[in-house]
Amino acid sequence: MNKRIIIIGGVAAGMSAASKAKRLDKSLDITVYEMTEDISWGACGLPYYVGNFYEDSSTMIARTYEEFLKEGINVKLKHKVEKVDFKNKKLLVKDLVKNEVFEDFYDELVITTGARATNPKNIKNIEADGVYNLKSFQDGLIVKKEIMKKENENIIIIGAGYIGVEIAEAASKLGKNVRIFQHSDRILNKTFDKEITDILENHINEHKKVSLHLNESPLEIMTFENKVIGVKTSKKEYVANLVIVATGVKPNTDFLENTDIKLFANGAIEIDRYGRTNIDNVYSAGDCATVYHTVLDKNVYIPLATTANKLGRLIGENITGNNKKFIGTLGSAAIKVLEFEAARTGITEEEAKANNINYKTVFVEGVDHADYYPGQEDVYLKLIYHAETKVILGAQIAGKRGAALRMDALAVVIQNKMTISELANMDFLYAPPFATTWDIMNVAGNVAK
Repeated sequence: MNKRIIIIGGVAAGMSAASKAKRLDKSLDITVYEMTEDISWGACGLPYYVGNFYEDSSTMIARTYEEFLKEGINVKLKHKVEKVDFKNKKLLVKDLVKNEVFEDFYDELVITTGARATNPKNIKNIEADGVYNLKSFQDGLIVKKEIMKKENENIIIIGAGYIGVEIAEAASKLGKNVRIFQHSDRILNKTFDKEITDILENHINEHKKVSLHLNESPLEIMTFENKVIGVKTSKKEYVANLVIVATGVKPNTDFLENTDIKLFANGAIEIDRYGRTNIDNVYSAGDCATVYHTVLDKNVYIPLATTANKLGRLIGENITGNNKKFIGTLGSAAIKVLEFEAARTGITEEEAKANNINYKTVFVEGVDHADYYPGQEDVYLKLIYHAETKVILGAQIAGKRGAALRMDALAVVIQNKMTISELANMDFLYAPPFATTWDIMNVAGNVAK
């Protein structure tokens, strides 16, 4: 009998694992159980679909159901795995269409169930009609349909993380009146330090169609006949036609509770650098799992599509007999904040403090290209580096047009444990339309002591 591989979850990590494994060993019997009706799609495109940057939702789909079947991968949509018996290598699966439950077995199991959006429990009427999340493919279809309606002019976003800020740009592009509410004193406060978020907040506050409300907590969704008409906060009441909640995610691992699999504090599955869990023949990756952090040298929870795809592919190789080790993540990410760009890699200053690292920082302001070439823009860069070894541990940047792409170079610098003096003398490109003779990255390395 051919080796039977079961994959639970069919989005980024799961389908990457399935495809890679099947390409390496066509004899494998691979079945993917996906509880929704959508597979192999990119959630990062949701805000831009909602904002009508593009019209065809299929653009988000990397590969279709039919393509996977043609490849010999058995994909079962609308099938939910309700229980795993690790001792006997069995699954209890529910066919959500037929409402029937059956057993299946595996030789190797890959858990890539992702994460789901969470709603604050302390907001009254949070389930009212007109309150939405933006996490699933179907969320995107629904939210776009609603936000495109002319009568839905006032959009309130709860949460100022990546998704919340991206939705603000999407809604403002459509000419909507947008308010972002964040209970703390900064946007993007888990991924960027204050020097960078101050710049981004100032930019948002200059925008006519977007209002930023920091240190203000929504308390109640105001409704009429169960339809949203406004939001009451800790300070006042605001008119709203639609409310988008973007306050975080939770790993989809509830079905693993009371089993022997090791879970992180937030419910994410703990894995090693080979994608293995603490249970033999069981792997995991994606938003339901932890990931090894190169700088911190430990497992963390950073749900990113890039990491999900890389680890999924690695697991696909390892279940066919290879022994590939994951290089690790730096949490490299970027975001467009209206006309600004921001990016980060490595660790923040807050993370350095939390992990008792002896660090220093430098923050520099510069320009993106030569004075005499038109369209020059300001750019801002922060480095976090070890106080003794001078090895660079983290970087953050903000600016316009192309600023974020500098973070790719800085990710390579950090991955290779380079020092501030090495960065100062890196041979970055120069031409008047693209950079200055001393790029801001060189400048930061020179300024750091």
